Amino acid sequence: MKKTCAQRETLAIAGFALDGKKWDGIYLGRRRGKELIYAGKVDHGFDTASAKDLQARLKPLIRGTQPYAKKIAHRGIWVEPSLLAEIEYRAKSAEGKVRHPFFKGIREDELGRGVDVGNCHRRRPSRGARRRLPSDPNFCAWLNRLPISHQ
Repeated sequence: MKKTCAQRETLAIAGFALDGKKWDGIYLGRRRGKELIYAGKVDHGFDTASAKDLQARLKPLIRGTQPYAKKIAHRGIWVEPSLLAEIEYRAKSAEGKVRHPFFKGIREDELGRGVDVGNCHRRRPSRGARRRLPSDPNFCAWLNRLPISHQ
């Protein structure tokens, strides 16, 4: 049986997309020093209320140009990347874009800190670790907390 583990990361919101007047997701960025690198688009995890709230929070931050260091070929409504979002995803591409992303919420605790986001590391469990099933909702969080005992 193949089971994938979800990973989480805090990423900057660089813009949002509308399909006509309907919410179509957010564009994400990962900070590398002072540069913002494109990290993908999230269009899952929003209900009507959360999309409306997020759009209201992003509207005052609208800017005319993309905030990314290297321009991307997407059309969006670009914002100052001052809001941080918690994103759950299954994997990353070679370029660092999140795959199968899901919006979990705004990181209120990290607003305004200027945190260098994108430092997510996976760890392997030790040989003597207690067995947990991948179906346990806290399995991945537990797995990442285990110390690395061998390489």
